Amino acid sequence: MVSEKIRNMMDSSSFIRKMFETGAKLKQEFGPENVYDFSLGNPAMDPPEVFTKVLLEKAADHHMHRYMPNAGYPETREKVAAYITSEQKTAVSANDIVMTSGAGGALNTVLKTIINPGDKIIASIPCFMEYKFYCDNHGGELDLVEGLDDFNLNIKKIEAAITKNTAGIIINSPNNPSGRIYPVETIKSLASMLIKKSKETGRNIYLISDEPYRKIVYDEIEVPSVMDAYKNSIVCTSYSKDLSIPGERIGWLAVNPAAEDYDNLINGIILCNRILGYVNAPALMQRTIAELQGVSVNIEQYKKKRDMLAEKLAEFGFKFRIPEGTFYFFVEAPGGDDMKIVDLLKDEKILVVPGRGFSLPGYFRIAYCVDDSVIEGSMGGFKRTAEKLGLKQD
Repeated sequence: MVSEKIRNMMDSSSFIRKMFETGAKLKQEFGPENVYDFSLGNPAMDPPEVFTKVLLEKAADHHMHRYMPNAGYPETREKVAAYITSEQKTAVSANDIVMTSGAGGALNTVLKTIINPGDKIIASIPCFMEYKFYCDNHGGELDLVEGLDDFNLNIKKIEAAITKNTAGIIINSPNNPSGRIYPVETIKSLASMLIKKSKETGRNIYLISDEPYRKIVYDEIEVPSVMDAYKNSIVCTSYSKDLSIPGERIGWLAVNPAAEDYDNLINGIILCNRILGYVNAPALMQRTIAELQGVSVNIEQYKKKRDMLAEKLAEFGFKFRIPEGTFYFFVEAPGGDDMKIVDLLKDEKILVVPGRGFSLPGYFRIAYCVDDSVIEGSMGGFKRTAEKLGLKQD
């Protein structure tokens, strides 16, 4: 018999997955070309050609499928570390890197390492709500804090939420679902506050930066380094979005070499990577991504999709903040009822995710990592929905 806890979790599970499953049913009924699915951040763009080339070369290496250290292949970690050193503006070595089964594997490994039963992890709304389940996996709770109206972090509210039971804070920039990139001033302010609160509470409060969208940024905006700002920091990421390979489940985490209690932290993370059942990140993918540091899909194609969608949504009367990164729009739900607009759009065979799926009702998320034909085909449905809502159109 399934446990009561898991039954409750299934009832409250991800709106993203629910809408994706709804989309699958609609596609069966009406044909995939007649359904406009913006529900899941599942890139339709092919990986860069060099990825396939390197993958085939590595797959032919008959030595590559063996076990390796739980932290990953040393040569892969060395190449990742060299790239991170430039990206994070902090000297990082292979010893600071653990290769993981995607960003989800990285986050679970970190949380397993730092959470005591009853501890809390803070996250800013809106956020990826799988964080809640990840914390629960390891005996902790997710403590949600309201962000500012522009989706920036509210440092004062985060500070007020910190107690002696706070083990860490997860930030996600560029942010899913809002597309917000937290400015360097915000990161510095957060770091200063965490230094003060760590002294007050008598424990290291870890800053965990979830960065799978770091390379998907627009208009030359820079994603600030958390390692440069705060020594008790851990970066978690994956290649799912920037290489367009989410099904391969490959990522890494990097521990700031200046972190307090560093030896216990990194060794605990390596142990947890094993005992959680990941054992190690996929061997073939480790060998492949080692040769692809800094490589990504053509971000200009995502910018084109963003601008195409922005022009039409604004024309139809929808209100939104232009995303600085990611491939998501987080749009105000006219009248504040996000479920109403999700249902109206579903009548047009357009699938989006309600804001309450990110703990912020009153908005809906559009994942535009889709073919241009999906965006173009959906425009009539968005326009008709706007007309039903009485939006003023340009």
